[in-house]
Amino acid sequence: MEDIALNTEPSPLNIGEQIELKIEDVAFGGEGVGKLAGFVVFVPFVIKDEVVRVEITEVKKAFARGKLIEILKPSINRVKPRCEYFGTCGGCQYQHIEYSEQQQIKETQVRDLFERIGGLKRDLVESLVPCPEPYNYRNRIMIRRQWNKIDQRAVYGFLHWDSRLVVDLKKCHIAEHALNEQITQVRDNPPPRNMQKVVLRMMPDDWELHRDSFFQNNFHLLPELVNIVRNQLADAGSKYLVDAYCGIGFFSLSLADLVEGFVGIDIDRQCIIPARKNLEARGFSNGEFLLGKTEEHMDQLLERFPSEDTTIILDPPRKGCHQEGLYMLAKARPGQVIYVSCHPATLARDLKWLSENGYELKKVTPLDMFPQTQHVECVADLRLTKTE
Repeated sequence: MEDIALNTEPSPLNIGEQIELKIEDVAFGGEGVGKLAGFVVFVPFVIKDEVVRVEITEVKKAFARGKLIEILKPSINRVKPRCEYFGTCGGCQYQHIEYSEQQQIKETQVRDLFERIGGLKRDLVESLVPCPEPYNYRNRIMIRRQWNKIDQRAVYGFLHWDSRLVVDLKKCHIAEHALNEQITQVRDNPPPRNMQKVVLRMMPDDWELHRDSFFQNNFHLLPELVNIVRNQLADAGSKYLVDAYCGIGFFSLSLADLVEGFVGIDIDRQCIIPARKNLEARGFSNGEFLLGKTEEHMDQLLERFPSEDTTIILDPPRKGCHQEGLYMLAKARPGQVIYVSCHPATLARDLKWLSENGYELKKVTPLDMFPQTQHVECVADLRLTKTE
């Protein structure tokens, strides 16, 4: 996918105008990209090489946005969306695209982001690992309640793709079947009026966690995610593991048998208490979980764990690793950093910084933990640069 050069010339478009447009690409975020007289137009729910009729809905100095009116020349990769709400609901962006093409789009997007934002070589990105279940895979969703003034009733669902209005839905095709049963229960038994958001989830087997705590949203591809991280840790041959942002201890306990010692750290007591229970249930005696910031514990940890023999695993929120954490890594200089991210743009940004501060990126493995949507998980393997 080529870099999108935004415009410097005045817009040739007006809001409400309808134009014919050839889609040249699909950008990260899911919108198709076309150009009219060199002016970039973003359009959702289209595919590369399609010719479409678009109504302009927004005009900026650098670009415009439009909504799809008609497909004049469909792509061979266009399929009928499974969900009746697709195109209205904002939960999915790619249901109209054949699944193997979705994989190719995401793999290309990750390579583009790493090259453009991170200044990294494209061939460091491996082939995307597909999900064995492209539908009915999410084990956690959040539905919203909103009062519909026109119909004088409450509606339950996800936000409209281009507004703050809630799309009233009875079923979500990317959610596990058990969650769709819960949607029905919520609709039949409305929550208190002050509850505007309702979290529905399937709790994982054999893991202790608070109902509001984070856990990977896709059980089906989770074994492969763990396998990739295990292989990267084993390849580095580290003796010790520090699990920053450890949550309930999922990664550190999945890797505990590979190392002599490990420590998981999280600032949230709601995570550390179940993490310690998970440790006890698994019977490992070579690790512990600490409450607090990794940065605050790192000096003490390095007295126990020699940095060159230590791997730090990061699984931060979507916004990426905060600057304090990056400085901590540069100072601690662990032999390996394994960075797990659900947002490749912030990952590319952080990898650029680490690559400029003592680390070499060995490879990145993207995994399609979120089929039918714009999102993609990545696992990056960084090694400390050897100095004489």
